[in-house]
Amino acid sequence: MKIALLGTGLLGRAVAERFQATGHCVTVYNRTKEKAIPLRACGIAVAVNPEEAIAQADVVVLMLADAVAIRAVLLTEFSLAVLQGKTVIQMGTIAQEESVLIQTEIERAGGQYCEAPVLGSVTEAKAGTLLVMVGGTREQFTRWSPLFCSISQAPRLIGPVGKAASLKLALNQLIASEISGFALSLGLVERAGVSVEIFMAILRESALFAPAFEKKLPRMLARNYEQPNFSTRLLLKDVDLILKEASGYELTTSGLEGVRPVLERTIAQGSGDVDYASIYDTINPKT
Repeated sequence: MKIALLGTGLLGRAVAERFQATGHCVTVYNRTKEKAIPLRACGIAVAVNPEEAIAQADVVVLMLADAVAIRAVLLTEFSLAVLQGKTVIQMGTIAQEESVLIQTEIERAGGQYCEAPVLGSVTEAKAGTLLVMVGGTREQFTRWSPLFCSISQAPRLIGPVGKAASLKLALNQLIASEISGFALSLGLVERAGVSVEIFMAILRESALFAPAFEKKLPRMLARNYEQPNFSTRLLLKDVDLILKEASGYELTTSGLEGVRPVLERTIAQGSGDVDYASIYDTINPKT
């Protein structure tokens, strides 16, 4: 397939490389062009503007940070003008309402739209083991399955547009809640002088264990958050989306509301663009 991928951040870059490695022809666009230039070494073309990438593609994949970025890159006069007959697949994390509105505008321009947010990070993208959740029609799911299967072993059709977006928010809520809870427990263990090894050994044997704890433990112990899998700033963006959508369903969100100021404080301390495990420094400051 000829793929135009818009947005070459951490995950977008890895997904573009994976598409190219599995036999697709990829053209990318990023608003900060310097971030996209290294992809040329993989044989990936770098477009000077989004409409150039879109015009020569069969399908447009969005790996942009949020709905604001999508509007700035895709829903412009110039990009909309070349969307006739194109399918746009939105793979970032946005709200259900945002996804449905974007679908309406793309269809008005003569294009088609489905969402396919992914769970996983750079490592999973490179290995082709991302969890892909598709919101769209059965026909779209079947048509674009070769693309989904390039990055996922078992893509799933969740339902109409908007349903996969909500599911992704539900999953990302667990990222924020689990990592903040683990950071507090780890800080308590360290401050109390209890062996971290014993703490982890018991935790692994219990129903409380989550693989994310194992994954983030070395970063937290070393307080090294460089080369992020997912940044603190993006997690805060998702928390805000989750809180808004959950409040619309009249769900009680006080637990997650408690995590939000921790993320804000972490960003204020200069850790917005490093790994979100950096919230450990806020929960358990260096003494």
